Formats: sequence, C-alpha cells, structure tokens
Amino acid sequence: MVRKKSTDTIDAEIKKVKSGMSKLQDRYDKLADKLKELQDQKRQIEADAIMDAYLKSDKSLDEIMTFLKP
Repeated sequence: MVRKKSTDTIDAEIKKVKSGMSKLQDRYDKLADKLKELQDQKRQIEADAIMDAYLKSDKSLDEIMTFLKP
C-alpha cells in the first residue's frame, strides 16, 4: 500500500524545488551576462581588426562600404 504524503511534506518539497529553481535562474543569469560580455569583447576585436585593415589599405571608405554591402 502506498503511503500518502501530507500537505506539509508536499509544501516543503515545493519550497525546496522553488529554491533550487531560483538558484539555477541566478546561475543562468550570471552565465548569460558572461556570454554577452565575451561576445562584446569578440565583436570589439573584430571591429579593431577591420579598422586596422582599412587604415593600412589604400581604399576609400566608399569603396569598402560598397564591398561590404549585400
């Protein structure tokens, strides 16, 4: 025969699960912030590389923009 759980036991389990979910959400938020920061750093490095190439080239801005536009 299966023993029934009391509402107090279920309430305690609900509280425990909610607490765990909250901790996971906090961890997710921190990781999402770190991901955005890393993507921003990568984008800045790429932008710097493009600017360096532009400055070293003999092309005008219009020529480069024509090349880059779809």
